[in-house]
Amino acid sequence: GDPEKLARVFNNILKNEAAYSYPDTAIEIQAWQNGERIHITFTNQGPVIPPENLNSIFEKFYRLDSARSSATGGAGLGLAIAKEIINAHQGTISASSDETGTVFSITLPAPAQEPAGTKAADSNAS
Repeated sequence: GDPEKLARVFNNILKNEAAYSYPDTAIEIQAWQNGERIHITFTNQGPVIPPENLNSIFEKFYRLDSARSSATGGAGLGLAIAKEIINAHQGTISASSDETGTVFSITLPAPAQEPAGTKAADSNAS
């Protein structure tokens, strides 16, 4: 993956999670590998995003409501950019939200592992 672009994704999600978190609450980040996929979640404690709005938050210029946009700033591009970058990495990004908070979930392909004892230089030997 492109580390600069993935860092931009994580920054965009963290900014969003911080902007919509209740004061003095933590944002939890978890990452793990399951087979050939890497999973990363960002969870905040904040207002519920209505289910009918969860897919729309990844659209360009989408703002959940005008009161939030004036309080949090931004043009509504961060999550759309995050989705484009994750899609370009053959990954997925989604959100879920309930009274306990909002979770952004990312899956990405895990890097290919070379078999033990094999190096790229070994295949070049003649």
